[in-house]
Amino acid sequence: MPSSLSRLQLDASRATPLYRQLAQQLIEAIESGDWEAGEALPSERVLAETLDISRITARKALDRLVALGLIQRSRGSGTFIAPRLNQSLTRLTSFTELLVQRGHRPSSRWLERRLGVPTAEEGLRLGLTADSRVARLKRLRLADDVVVAVEESCLPLSVVADPQAVEHSLYRYLESQGTPVVRALQHVSACNADAELAALAEVAESQALLVMTRLGYLADGRAAELTVTYCRTDYYDFMVELTQ
Repeated sequence: MPSSLSRLQLDASRATPLYRQLAQQLIEAIESGDWEAGEALPSERVLAETLDISRITARKALDRLVALGLIQRSRGSGTFIAPRLNQSLTRLTSFTELLVQRGHRPSSRWLERRLGVPTAEEGLRLGLTADSRVARLKRLRLADDVVVAVEESCLPLSVVADPQAVEHSLYRYLESQGTPVVRALQHVSACNADAELAALAEVAESQALLVMTRLGYLADGRAAELTVTYCRTDYYDFMVELTQ
Protein backbone atom coordinates (compact mmCIF):
# COMPACT_ATOMS: atom_id res chain seq x y z
CA MET A 1 0.00 0.00 0.00
CA PRO A 2 1.42 3.46 -0.88
CA SER A 3 2.53 5.37 2.23
CA SER A 4 0.30 8.32 1.28
CA LEU A 5 -2.70 6.02 1.33
CA SER A 6 -1.71 4.20 4.52
CA ARG A 7 -1.67 7.50 6.41
CA LEU A 8 -5.40 7.99 5.87
CA GLN A 9 -7.14 7.09 9.11
CA LEU A 10 -10.89 7.51 9.67
CA ASP A 11 -12.69 7.36 13.01
CA ALA A 12 -16.35 6.30 12.89
CA SER A 13 -16.85 7.32 16.53
CA ARG A 14 -16.33 11.00 15.72
CA ALA A 15 -19.24 13.32 15.08
CA THR A 16 -17.70 14.45 11.79
CA PRO A 17 -19.08 12.36 8.90
CA LEU A 18 -16.62 9.91 7.39
CA TYR A 19 -16.72 11.54 3.96
CA ARG A 20 -15.73 14.88 5.49
CA GLN A 21 -12.91 13.25 7.43
CA LEU A 22 -11.65 11.62 4.25
CA ALA A 23 -11.99 14.80 2.20
CA GLN A 24 -10.04 16.81 4.78
CA GLN A 25 -7.26 14.23 5.00
CA LEU A 26 -6.99 14.07 1.21
CA ILE A 27 -6.79 17.87 1.05
CA GLU A 28 -4.00 17.89 3.63
CA ALA A 29 -2.15 15.13 1.77
CA ILE A 30 -2.37 17.01 -1.52
CA GLU A 31 -1.26 20.30 0.03
CA SER A 32 1.69 18.59 1.73
CA GLY A 33 2.83 17.10 -1.58
CA ASP A 34 1.95 13.43 -1.02
CA TRP A 35 0.34 13.55 -4.47
CA GLU A 36 1.66 15.88 -7.15
CA ALA A 37 -0.08 17.61 -10.04
CA GLY A 38 -1.03 15.16 -12.76
CA GLU A 39 -0.67 12.13 -10.46
CA ALA A 40 -3.58 9.71 -10.22
CA LEU A 41 -5.51 9.66 -6.95
CA PRO A 42 -6.75 6.29 -5.62
CA SER A 43 -10.10 5.34 -7.13
CA GLU A 44 -13.37 5.21 -5.20
CA ARG A 45 -13.08 1.43 -5.12
CA VAL A 46 -9.53 1.47 -3.74
CA LEU A 47 -10.41 4.07 -1.10
CA ALA A 48 -13.50 2.11 -0.09
CA GLU A 49 -11.68 -1.21 0.20
CA THR A 50 -8.62 0.24 1.94
CA LEU A 51 -10.54 2.32 4.50
CA ASP A 52 -13.48 -0.08 4.90
CA ILE A 53 -16.06 2.48 3.86
CA SER A 54 -18.78 2.50 1.22
CA ARG A 55 -18.06 3.68 -2.31
CA ILE A 56 -20.76 6.32 -1.80
CA THR A 57 -18.75 7.74 1.11
CA ALA A 58 -15.57 7.72 -0.99
CA ARG A 59 -17.40 9.37 -3.89
CA LYS A 60 -18.79 12.16 -1.68
CA ALA A 61 -15.29 12.88 -0.39
CA LEU A 62 -13.89 13.08 -3.92
CA ASP A 63 -16.83 15.27 -4.98
CA ARG A 64 -15.72 17.83 -2.40
CA LEU A 65 -12.21 17.88 -3.85
CA VAL A 66 -13.61 18.30 -7.36
CA ALA A 67 -15.69 21.27 -6.14
CA LEU A 68 -12.55 22.83 -4.65
CA GLY A 69 -10.67 22.39 -7.92
CA LEU A 70 -8.06 20.13 -6.33
CA ILE A 71 -8.74 17.12 -8.54
CA GLN A 72 -10.08 16.41 -12.01
CA ARG A 73 -12.08 13.43 -13.20
CA SER A 74 -11.32 11.97 -16.60
CA ARG A 75 -13.90 9.51 -17.86
CA GLY A 76 -12.26 6.15 -18.44
CA SER A 77 -8.91 7.30 -17.07
CA GLY A 78 -9.48 8.06 -13.39
CA THR A 79 -9.07 10.97 -11.00
CA PHE A 80 -5.99 13.18 -11.14
CA ILE A 81 -4.47 15.95 -9.05
CA ALA A 82 -5.14 19.28 -10.73
CA PRO A 83 -2.32 21.77 -11.25
CA ARG A 84 -2.69 24.66 -8.83
CA LEU A 85 -0.71 27.89 -8.77
CA ASN A 86 -0.11 29.79 -5.55
CA GLN A 87 1.24 33.19 -6.50
CA SER A 88 2.63 35.60 -3.96
CA LEU A 89 1.33 39.15 -4.21
CA THR A 90 4.51 40.53 -2.64
CA ARG A 91 7.09 39.26 -5.16
CA LEU A 92 7.50 40.13 -8.83
CA THR A 93 7.41 36.77 -10.64
CA SER A 94 6.76 35.92 -14.27
CA PHE A 95 4.20 33.28 -15.15
CA THR A 96 6.91 31.06 -16.64
CA GLU A 97 9.12 31.36 -13.54
CA LEU A 98 6.15 30.63 -11.27
CA LEU A 99 5.26 27.42 -13.08
CA VAL A 100 8.82 26.15 -13.22
CA GLN A 101 9.19 26.78 -9.48
CA ARG A 102 6.03 24.75 -8.85
CA GLY A 103 7.25 21.85 -10.98
CA HIS A 104 4.86 22.43 -13.89
CA ARG A 105 5.61 22.65 -17.59
CA PRO A 106 4.69 26.15 -18.79
CA SER A 107 3.54 26.92 -22.30
CA SER A 108 1.57 29.56 -24.17
CA ARG A 109 -0.81 29.60 -27.06
CA TRP A 110 -0.59 32.90 -28.87
CA LEU A 111 -3.87 34.49 -29.90
CA GLU A 112 -2.56 37.89 -30.95
CA ARG A 113 0.80 39.66 -31.45
CA ARG A 114 0.36 42.95 -33.25
CA LEU A 115 0.81 46.71 -33.16
CA GLY A 116 -2.06 49.01 -32.30
CA VAL A 117 -3.07 52.22 -30.56
CA PRO A 118 -3.73 52.51 -26.81
CA THR A 119 -7.18 52.91 -25.34
CA ALA A 120 -7.78 55.97 -23.18
CA GLU A 121 -7.18 53.93 -20.01
CA GLU A 122 -4.03 52.31 -21.38
CA GLY A 123 -2.68 55.67 -22.45
CA LEU A 124 -3.33 57.12 -19.01
CA ARG A 125 -1.68 54.25 -17.16
CA LEU A 126 1.32 54.01 -19.48
CA GLY A 127 1.75 57.76 -19.88
CA LEU A 128 1.14 57.71 -23.65
CA THR A 129 -0.50 60.14 -26.04
CA ALA A 130 -3.55 59.17 -28.09
CA ASP A 131 -1.49 58.85 -31.28
CA SER A 132 1.12 56.56 -29.70
CA ARG A 133 1.68 53.03 -30.93
CA VAL A 134 1.73 50.00 -28.64
CA ALA A 135 2.50 46.31 -28.87
CA ARG A 136 -0.47 44.07 -28.10
CA LEU A 137 0.07 40.54 -26.86
CA LYS A 138 -2.77 38.13 -26.12
CA ARG A 139 -2.34 34.49 -25.25
CA LEU A 140 -3.56 31.52 -23.28
CA ARG A 141 -1.28 30.49 -20.42
CA LEU A 142 -1.05 26.74 -19.87
CA ALA A 143 0.30 24.54 -17.11
CA ASP A 144 0.97 20.98 -18.25
CA ASP A 145 -1.25 21.62 -21.31
CA VAL A 146 -4.17 22.87 -19.17
CA VAL A 147 -5.44 26.43 -19.77
CA VAL A 148 -5.16 28.28 -16.46
CA ALA A 149 -5.35 31.91 -17.59
CA VAL A 150 -6.02 34.31 -20.46
CA GLU A 151 -3.48 37.13 -20.62
CA GLU A 152 -3.57 40.46 -22.46
CA SER A 153 -0.55 42.78 -22.43
CA CYS A 154 -0.05 46.29 -23.75
CA LEU A 155 3.46 47.77 -23.98
CA PRO A 156 4.82 51.00 -25.46
CA LEU A 157 6.55 50.68 -28.83
CA SER A 158 9.73 51.97 -27.17
CA VAL A 159 9.79 48.79 -25.05
CA VAL A 160 8.57 46.19 -27.56
CA ALA A 161 9.03 47.34 -31.15
CA ASP A 162 8.28 43.95 -32.71
CA PRO A 163 5.56 41.90 -30.95
CA GLN A 164 6.53 38.82 -32.98
CA ALA A 165 9.92 38.85 -31.26
CA VAL A 166 8.30 37.85 -27.95
CA GLU A 167 8.31 34.08 -28.23
CA HIS A 168 7.92 32.72 -24.69
CA SER A 169 8.45 34.69 -21.47
CA LEU A 170 7.74 38.40 -21.84
CA TYR A 171 9.91 39.24 -18.82
CA ARG A 172 12.87 37.28 -20.17
CA TYR A 173 12.50 39.07 -23.48
CA LEU A 174 12.51 42.45 -21.73
CA GLU A 175 15.61 41.44 -19.77
CA SER A 176 17.34 40.42 -22.99
CA GLN A 177 16.61 43.90 -24.39
CA GLY A 178 18.06 45.61 -21.33
CA THR A 179 14.66 46.88 -20.16
CA PRO A 180 13.62 44.56 -17.33
CA VAL A 181 10.54 45.27 -15.25
CA VAL A 182 11.90 45.93 -11.76
CA ARG A 183 8.71 46.70 -9.86
CA ALA A 184 4.98 46.52 -10.44
CA LEU A 185 1.67 47.57 -8.98
CA GLN A 186 -0.81 44.72 -8.98
CA HIS A 187 -4.56 44.85 -8.44
CA VAL A 188 -6.74 41.76 -8.01
CA SER A 189 -10.48 41.78 -8.63
CA ALA A 190 -13.08 39.39 -10.02
CA CYS A 191 -15.39 39.13 -12.99
CA ASN A 192 -17.89 36.75 -14.55
CA ALA A 193 -16.70 35.33 -17.85
CA ASP A 194 -18.64 36.40 -20.93
CA ALA A 195 -19.13 33.93 -23.78
CA GLU A 196 -15.87 34.80 -25.55
CA LEU A 197 -13.72 34.76 -22.42
CA ALA A 198 -15.36 31.55 -21.17
CA ALA A 199 -14.56 29.79 -24.44
CA LEU A 200 -10.91 30.87 -24.26
CA ALA A 201 -10.52 29.90 -20.59
CA GLU A 202 -12.44 26.66 -21.15
CA VAL A 203 -14.96 27.39 -18.38
CA ALA A 204 -18.71 27.77 -18.26
CA GLU A 205 -20.17 31.13 -19.29
CA SER A 206 -20.65 33.47 -16.29
CA GLN A 207 -18.16 31.50 -14.19
CA ALA A 208 -16.16 33.70 -11.84
CA LEU A 209 -12.57 34.49 -12.78
CA LEU A 210 -9.87 36.32 -10.86
CA VAL A 211 -8.65 39.40 -12.72
CA MET A 212 -5.05 40.41 -12.08
CA THR A 213 -4.06 43.83 -13.45
CA ARG A 214 -0.34 44.54 -13.35
CA LEU A 215 1.39 47.81 -14.19
CA GLY A 216 5.14 47.23 -14.51
CA TYR A 217 7.88 49.83 -14.32
CA LEU A 218 11.43 50.03 -15.62
CA ALA A 219 14.42 51.03 -13.50
CA ASP A 220 14.15 54.64 -14.74
CA GLY A 221 10.56 54.87 -13.47
CA ARG A 222 8.79 54.58 -16.83
CA ALA A 223 5.59 52.52 -16.99
CA ALA A 224 6.43 49.76 -19.46
CA GLU A 225 3.81 47.03 -19.20
CA LEU A 226 0.08 46.85 -18.57
CA THR A 227 -1.05 43.25 -18.32
CA VAL A 228 -4.53 41.99 -17.49
CA THR A 229 -4.71 38.29 -16.67
CA TYR A 230 -7.98 36.41 -16.28
CA CYS A 231 -7.22 33.49 -13.98
CA ARG A 232 -9.27 30.34 -13.50
CA THR A 233 -10.24 30.10 -9.84
CA ASP A 234 -10.03 26.30 -9.86
CA TYR A 235 -6.29 26.51 -10.59
CA TYR A 236 -5.12 29.84 -9.24
CA ASP A 237 -4.56 31.10 -5.70
CA PHE A 238 -3.01 34.38 -4.58
CA MET A 239 -1.02 34.43 -1.37
CA VAL A 240 0.07 37.27 0.90
CA GLU A 241 2.46 36.74 3.79
CA LEU A 242 1.73 38.93 6.80
CA THR A 243 4.30 39.59 9.52
CA GLN A 244 4.22 41.58 12.71
